[in-house]
Order: sequence, then structure tokens, then C-alpha cells
Amino acid sequence: MRIKLYLITFSVSFLTASIGGNFTVLDDWYYSLIQPSWKPDDLVFPIAWTIIFTLCAISGGMLLSNASTRSLKLKVTACFLLNAFLNVWWSYLYFFIKRPDLALLEVVFLWGSIIVLISFSRTINKVASILLIPYLAWVTLASFLNYETAQLNGYL
Repeated sequence: MRIKLYLITFSVSFLTASIGGNFTVLDDWYYSLIQPSWKPDDLVFPIAWTIIFTLCAISGGMLLSNASTRSLKLKVTACFLLNAFLNVWWSYLYFFIKRPDLALLEVVFLWGSIIVLISFSRTINKVASILLIPYLAWVTLASFLNYETAQLNGYL
């Protein structure tokens, strides 16, 4: 049963990454943006996201394996699915419809959903909770980058 849970969490995690990645188009608009000097190289992003989605999948598998009731498993699933939606929605707003200002507003909810995931996870499995901290750190960095880019390009 544990293997099945991990197959599901990895599938959902990388489906989320794939959908978000399809919205992430580095086109002429993106390259025309004035970027902050401290922005990581574009090659860093897919590496960081692959690590983050892997850690999320492992965390989700651990949480579902350790959740003691069906109700708790449903809550874990709901938290991860809401977070996945918000993650994809940010990519859609920023890259697909080219609205860094709306993405900046949305990232507040994405960031909050990660805080909820970490806090809720801690009650089930502390290690699973810790595995989500790099995700929070990366989204925090991305939030500052989103803000700076929106400001530098007159979206704010």
C-alpha cells in the first residue's frame, strides 16, 4: 500500500509541475522584462522546482502513510491539491497571461497554503513537514523576485 501511495503522490506532484511548466513560456515578453540583478539564472529554476516537487511528493507519501484516519488522509489530500492549484495558477497569471501584478497578489495565497501544509504536516509527521521548508524558501524568494520584477517594469 505504501508504494501505491508514493506512486500517486509522485504522479500528482509531477503532473502539477508539468501543467505549471506548460504555462511557463520564456518568450519575447519574458526576455524583455527588466529583472533584478540578484535574480538566479533561468537554468536554476527547473532544477530547484524538480527538487521541490520531489520533496513534496515524498512528504505527501509520508503524510498519507502516517495519517491515522480516512478523514485525516482527506485533509492532507485537500491541502496538497489546493496548493497544487495555487502553484499552477501563479504560473498561469505570471507567464501565460503576462500579469506579474496579479501573480504577486496570488502568491500571497500560495505562500499561505505552504505555511498551512507545513503546520498541518507537523502534527502528523515532523520529517514530512521539514521536507516542505525548501518549498517555502523558494516561493519566498520567488515572491520577492515577482515583486521586484513587477515594480521594475511598471506593473505596480
